[in-house]
Amino acid sequence: MGRALIEAAQADPGFEVAAALDAPGSAAVGCAVGGVRVETDIAAAASRGDAFVDFTRPEGTLAHVAACVAARKAMVIGTTGFSAAQHGQIEAAAKRVAIVLSPNFAVGVNAVFKLAETAARILGDDFDVEIVEAHHRHKVDAPSGTALRLGEIIASALHRRLDEVAVHGRHGDTGERAAKAIGFHAIRGGDIVGEHTVIFAGAGERVEVAVRSQSRATYALGALRAAKWLHGRAPGLYEMADVLGLK
Repeated sequence: MGRALIEAAQADPGFEVAAALDAPGSAAVGCAVGGVRVETDIAAAASRGDAFVDFTRPEGTLAHVAACVAARKAMVIGTTGFSAAQHGQIEAAAKRVAIVLSPNFAVGVNAVFKLAETAARILGDDFDVEIVEAHHRHKVDAPSGTALRLGEIIASALHRRLDEVAVHGRHGDTGERAAKAIGFHAIRGGDIVGEHTVIFAGAGERVEVAVRSQSRATYALGALRAAKWLHGRAPGLYEMADVLGLK
Protein backbone atom coordinates (compact mmCIF):
# COMPACT_ATOMS: atom_id res chain seq x y z
CA MET A 1 0.00 0.00 0.00
CA GLY A 2 2.86 2.39 0.69
CA ARG A 3 3.97 2.50 -2.93
CA ALA A 4 0.38 2.96 -4.15
CA LEU A 5 -0.12 5.85 -1.71
CA ILE A 6 3.08 7.59 -2.77
CA GLU A 7 2.26 7.22 -6.47
CA ALA A 8 -1.29 8.51 -5.99
CA ALA A 9 -0.13 11.47 -3.88
CA GLN A 10 2.59 12.44 -6.34
CA ALA A 11 0.04 12.39 -9.16
CA ASP A 12 -2.16 14.87 -7.28
CA PRO A 13 -0.90 18.49 -7.20
CA GLY A 14 -2.76 18.97 -3.92
CA PHE A 15 -0.31 16.71 -2.09
CA GLU A 16 3.34 16.67 -1.16
CA VAL A 17 4.79 13.48 0.32
CA ALA A 18 6.64 14.63 3.45
CA ALA A 19 7.82 11.23 4.69
CA ALA A 20 7.52 7.48 4.20
CA LEU A 21 7.84 4.94 7.02
CA ASP A 22 8.41 1.23 7.36
CA ALA A 23 9.19 -1.04 10.29
CA PRO A 24 12.80 -1.33 11.49
CA GLY A 25 14.46 -4.23 9.75
CA SER A 26 12.37 -3.91 6.60
CA ALA A 27 14.30 -4.20 3.36
CA ALA A 28 12.63 -0.98 2.21
CA VAL A 29 14.24 1.17 4.93
CA GLY A 30 16.81 3.49 3.42
CA CYS A 31 15.53 2.92 -0.10
CA ALA A 32 13.82 5.55 -2.22
CA VAL A 33 10.22 4.92 -3.28
CA GLY A 34 9.04 7.45 -5.82
CA GLY A 35 11.99 9.60 -4.82
CA VAL A 36 11.02 9.49 -1.12
CA ARG A 37 13.48 7.86 1.27
CA VAL A 38 11.88 5.29 3.57
CA GLU A 39 12.73 5.84 7.23
CA THR A 40 11.83 4.53 10.70
CA ASP A 41 11.66 7.70 12.84
CA ILE A 42 7.93 7.97 13.55
CA ALA A 43 8.04 11.21 15.54
CA ALA A 44 10.13 13.01 12.92
CA ALA A 45 7.86 11.84 10.11
CA ALA A 46 4.70 12.88 11.95
CA SER A 47 6.09 16.35 12.60
CA ARG A 48 6.68 17.09 8.91
CA GLY A 49 3.26 16.52 7.37
CA ASP A 50 -0.30 17.77 7.80
CA ALA A 51 -1.91 14.32 7.81
CA PHE A 52 -0.55 10.85 8.53
CA VAL A 53 -1.87 7.93 6.44
CA ASP A 54 -1.51 4.53 8.12
CA PHE A 55 -1.84 1.09 6.50
CA THR A 56 0.17 -1.21 8.75
CA ARG A 57 -0.52 -3.65 11.60
CA PRO A 58 -2.41 -2.79 14.82
CA GLU A 59 0.73 -2.46 16.95
CA GLY A 60 2.33 -0.17 14.37
CA THR A 61 -0.82 1.92 14.11
CA LEU A 62 -0.89 2.56 17.85
CA ALA A 63 2.69 3.84 17.75
CA HIS A 64 1.71 6.14 14.88
CA VAL A 65 -1.38 7.32 16.78
CA ALA A 66 0.77 8.30 19.77
CA ALA A 67 3.13 10.28 17.54
CA CYS A 68 0.27 12.08 15.80
CA VAL A 69 -1.36 13.01 19.10
CA ALA A 70 1.97 14.42 20.31
CA ALA A 71 2.42 16.37 17.07
CA ARG A 72 -1.28 17.33 16.83
CA LYS A 73 -1.58 15.85 13.34
CA ALA A 74 -4.68 14.35 11.71
CA MET A 75 -4.71 10.65 10.79
CA VAL A 76 -6.19 8.37 8.17
CA ILE A 77 -6.19 4.75 9.39
CA GLY A 78 -6.79 1.86 7.01
CA THR A 79 -5.31 -0.86 9.22
CA THR A 80 -7.67 -3.65 10.34
CA GLY A 81 -7.61 -6.39 12.97
CA PHE A 82 -7.80 -4.20 16.09
CA SER A 83 -8.82 -5.69 19.42
CA ALA A 84 -11.47 -3.91 21.47
CA ALA A 85 -8.75 -2.47 23.72
CA GLN A 86 -6.75 -1.20 20.75
CA HIS A 87 -9.84 0.37 19.23
CA GLY A 88 -10.42 2.08 22.57
CA GLN A 89 -6.97 3.67 22.34
CA ILE A 90 -7.84 5.09 18.92
CA GLU A 91 -11.13 6.45 20.27
CA ALA A 92 -9.24 8.16 23.09
CA ALA A 93 -6.76 9.69 20.64
CA ALA A 94 -9.64 11.01 18.51
CA LYS A 95 -10.62 13.28 21.37
CA ARG A 96 -7.39 15.20 20.69
CA VAL A 97 -6.89 14.89 16.91
CA ALA A 98 -9.12 14.23 13.90
CA ILE A 99 -9.02 10.61 12.71
CA VAL A 100 -10.74 8.87 9.81
CA LEU A 101 -10.83 5.14 10.55
CA SER A 102 -12.18 2.78 7.92
CA PRO A 103 -11.63 -0.88 7.04
CA ASN A 104 -11.82 0.10 3.38
CA PHE A 105 -11.30 3.46 1.67
CA ALA A 106 -12.41 2.44 -1.83
CA VAL A 107 -15.38 4.56 -2.84
CA GLY A 108 -17.12 1.59 -4.47
CA VAL A 109 -16.83 -0.48 -1.29
CA ASN A 110 -18.37 2.33 0.73
CA ALA A 111 -21.22 2.50 -1.76
CA VAL A 112 -21.73 -1.23 -1.12
CA PHE A 113 -21.89 -0.55 2.63
CA LYS A 114 -24.87 1.72 1.94
CA LEU A 115 -26.47 -0.64 -0.58
CA ALA A 116 -26.18 -3.59 1.82
CA GLU A 117 -27.79 -1.56 4.60
CA THR A 118 -30.68 -0.59 2.31
CA ALA A 119 -31.15 -4.16 1.11
CA ALA A 120 -31.20 -5.47 4.68
CA ARG A 121 -33.88 -2.98 5.70
CA ILE A 122 -36.04 -3.88 2.70
CA LEU A 123 -35.60 -7.67 2.83
CA GLY A 124 -35.72 -8.04 6.60
CA ASP A 125 -35.77 -11.31 8.52
CA ASP A 126 -37.20 -13.35 5.64
CA PHE A 127 -33.77 -13.48 3.98
CA ASP A 128 -30.70 -15.28 5.33
CA VAL A 129 -27.44 -13.30 5.22
CA GLU A 130 -24.05 -14.71 4.24
CA ILE A 131 -20.88 -12.68 3.58
CA VAL A 132 -18.09 -14.09 1.42
CA GLU A 133 -14.73 -12.34 1.09
CA ALA A 134 -11.55 -13.17 -0.82
CA HIS A 135 -8.04 -11.73 -0.50
CA HIS A 136 -4.43 -12.47 -1.43
CA ARG A 137 -2.44 -15.17 0.32
CA HIS A 138 -0.49 -12.66 2.45
CA LYS A 139 -3.46 -11.19 4.33
CA VAL A 140 -3.11 -12.13 8.00
CA ASP A 141 -6.57 -11.42 9.47
CA ALA A 142 -9.90 -13.08 8.72
CA PRO A 143 -12.63 -12.21 8.17
CA SER A 144 -11.47 -8.98 6.58
CA GLY A 145 -12.24 -5.70 8.29
CA THR A 146 -14.50 -4.86 5.35
CA ALA A 147 -16.49 -8.08 5.78
CA LEU A 148 -16.88 -7.42 9.49
CA ARG A 149 -18.02 -3.86 8.79
CA LEU A 150 -20.61 -5.20 6.35
CA GLY A 151 -21.79 -7.56 9.07
CA GLU A 152 -22.05 -4.74 11.60
CA ILE A 153 -24.03 -2.56 9.20
CA ILE A 154 -26.44 -5.36 8.27
CA ALA A 155 -26.87 -6.50 11.87
CA SER A 156 -27.71 -2.95 12.94
CA ALA A 157 -30.24 -2.59 10.11
CA LEU A 158 -31.89 -5.84 11.24
CA HIS A 159 -31.80 -4.90 14.95
CA ARG A 160 -29.35 -7.66 15.84
CA ARG A 161 -26.03 -7.75 17.69
CA LEU A 162 -23.31 -9.10 15.45
CA ASP A 163 -21.37 -10.69 18.31
CA GLU A 164 -24.47 -12.78 19.08
CA VAL A 165 -25.37 -13.90 15.55
CA ALA A 166 -22.05 -14.15 13.65
CA VAL A 167 -21.09 -17.61 12.38
CA HIS A 168 -17.56 -18.01 11.01
CA GLY A 169 -17.38 -20.82 8.49
CA ARG A 170 -19.09 -24.19 8.85
CA HIS A 171 -17.72 -27.70 9.17
CA GLY A 172 -19.12 -31.09 10.08
CA ASP A 173 -22.59 -31.67 11.51
CA THR A 174 -23.63 -28.07 12.11
CA GLY A 175 -27.37 -28.63 12.37
CA GLU A 176 -29.86 -26.31 10.72
CA ARG A 177 -28.95 -22.71 10.12
CA ALA A 178 -30.00 -20.37 12.93
CA ALA A 179 -32.71 -18.04 11.64
CA LYS A 180 -30.92 -14.79 12.45
CA ALA A 181 -27.33 -15.91 11.85
CA ILE A 182 -24.98 -13.82 9.72
CA GLY A 183 -22.40 -16.10 8.13
CA PHE A 184 -18.81 -15.20 7.24
CA HIS A 185 -16.56 -17.07 4.83
CA ALA A 186 -12.95 -16.15 4.00
CA ILE A 187 -10.96 -17.18 0.92
CA ARG A 188 -7.18 -16.64 0.73
CA GLY A 189 -5.10 -17.20 -2.37
CA GLY A 190 -2.84 -15.78 -5.05
CA ASP A 191 -2.87 -12.03 -5.58
CA ILE A 192 -6.60 -11.34 -5.11
CA VAL A 193 -6.80 -7.64 -4.22
CA GLY A 194 -10.17 -7.83 -2.47
CA GLU A 195 -13.64 -9.18 -3.18
CA HIS A 196 -16.76 -9.00 -1.03
CA THR A 197 -20.19 -10.45 -1.71
CA VAL A 198 -23.23 -10.19 0.54
CA ILE A 199 -25.83 -12.87 -0.17
CA PHE A 200 -29.43 -12.32 0.92
CA ALA A 201 -31.05 -15.73 0.38
CA GLY A 202 -34.83 -15.95 0.57
CA ALA A 203 -37.51 -18.40 -0.51
CA GLY A 204 -37.41 -18.58 -4.29
CA GLU A 205 -34.96 -15.71 -4.83
CA ARG A 206 -31.50 -14.52 -3.93
CA VAL A 207 -30.13 -10.98 -3.86
CA GLU A 208 -26.39 -10.36 -4.06
CA VAL A 209 -24.48 -7.14 -3.46
CA ALA A 210 -20.86 -7.42 -4.55
CA VAL A 211 -17.73 -5.39 -5.13
CA ARG A 212 -14.42 -6.53 -6.60
CA SER A 213 -11.33 -4.39 -6.26
CA GLN A 214 -8.90 -4.82 -9.15
CA SER A 215 -6.17 -2.47 -7.93
CA ARG A 216 -4.88 -1.17 -4.60
CA ALA A 217 -4.96 2.26 -6.20
CA THR A 218 -8.65 2.47 -5.27
CA TYR A 219 -7.74 2.26 -1.59
CA ALA A 220 -4.97 4.83 -1.97
CA LEU A 221 -7.19 7.33 -3.80
CA GLY A 222 -9.90 6.99 -1.16
CA ALA A 223 -7.40 7.43 1.67
CA LEU A 224 -6.06 10.61 0.07
CA ARG A 225 -9.61 11.88 -0.35
CA ALA A 226 -10.07 11.34 3.38
CA ALA A 227 -6.81 13.16 4.12
CA LYS A 228 -8.01 16.20 2.16
CA TRP A 229 -11.35 16.11 3.96
CA LEU A 230 -9.58 16.12 7.34
CA HIS A 231 -7.86 19.46 6.69
CA GLY A 232 -9.04 21.87 9.38
CA ARG A 233 -11.45 19.28 10.83
CA ALA A 234 -12.15 19.27 14.57
CA PRO A 235 -10.93 16.33 16.68
CA GLY A 236 -13.17 13.30 16.43
CA LEU A 237 -13.40 9.75 15.15
CA TYR A 238 -14.81 9.79 11.63
CA GLU A 239 -15.42 7.13 8.98
CA MET A 240 -15.45 7.11 5.21
CA ALA A 241 -19.21 7.61 5.19
CA ASP A 242 -18.56 11.06 6.72
CA VAL A 243 -16.03 11.85 3.99
CA LEU A 244 -18.47 10.81 1.25
CA GLY A 245 -21.50 12.52 2.81
CA LEU A 246 -23.38 9.23 3.20
CA LYS A 247 -24.60 9.93 6.72
